[in-house]
Amino acid sequence: MVCYSLFQEMSLNCSLWQGNSVFVKCFAFAKFSEVHGECSLLFTLVLFMFLVSLTGNALITLAIWMNPALHTPMYFFLANLSLLEIGYTCSVIPKILQSLVSEARGISWVGCATQMFFFSFLGITECCLLAAMAFDRYMAICVPLHYATRMGHGVCAQLAMVSWGMGCIVGLLQTTFIFSLDFCGPCEIDHFFCDLLPILSLACGDTYKNEAVTFVAAVLCISSPFLLIIASYGRILAAVLVMHSPEGRHKALSTCSSHLLVVTLFYGSASVTYLRPKSSHSPGVDKLLALFYTAVTSLLNPIIYTLRNKEVKAALWRTLGRRKILTMYR
Repeated sequence: MVCYSLFQEMSLNCSLWQGNSVFVKCFAFAKFSEVHGECSLLFTLVLFMFLVSLTGNALITLAIWMNPALHTPMYFFLANLSLLEIGYTCSVIPKILQSLVSEARGISWVGCATQMFFFSFLGITECCLLAAMAFDRYMAICVPLHYATRMGHGVCAQLAMVSWGMGCIVGLLQTTFIFSLDFCGPCEIDHFFCDLLPILSLACGDTYKNEAVTFVAAVLCISSPFLLIIASYGRILAAVLVMHSPEGRHKALSTCSSHLLVVTLFYGSASVTYLRPKSSHSPGVDKLLALFYTAVTSLLNPIIYTLRNKEVKAALWRTLGRRKILTMYR
């Protein structure tokens, strides 16, 4: 009853009355569970994954920056991906942690729009970066003689800028499109953070056109880079199959395995979340999927690239060794 009263009070404060209508000016996230132990356990688990993800991605970025041997296109894109994962988790996880253990589960209209922008921006950027990484692998395996000239620093920088720029534009358009709607209440978001579909469900009136546009945008932004990835790996597979040396085939495929695994995790969770029919959505399943693609995927990416890549592992040990020596001489 105490929690319900607090939420009622917060809901009233989150609304701006005008005549006989009410317009929401802030939101509140739904409580995960009324059982305190479940929230505490989930808080501990998410916090652990968050800290491991931040540490892993930061170490990979630092190792690539400090080791000249890793200043190649493949690791340039990996460093971009690691930086993106840091921003991605920081835009969502802290608010999730606060909502799990605190009664202060509210978020302002501006704060919600900002969170949605960064979530969309970084999510679309990751789609584009994964496509750029697949193109890099295609160039390295299918046209190795021209790889050094065609994938120079300028080309890699342009691909990264296009990826970040595309994510920023789409994220800004999506957020502006959704938050141009009126929200008449209730102000409770049945989710952990300001995701597209849960916010759309709170808008006033008929939102069918808005949902359709959001769905089409998701299809284009998710499927277009994915088709480029499929096309790149189709050419890679064709090139590998005609190689005479088993060692050459194994080496070529091993350079792609980590990227393929990351693509499978990312696109698998994104497709299940955003490309399902509306009738099949349920708040419980959506929340579990949200935890997976915000916390688990970001945690697994640095582990995948570290465990399956000898060069990254060696660079990490060298980087950690240098820092230990510097600490000793301070």
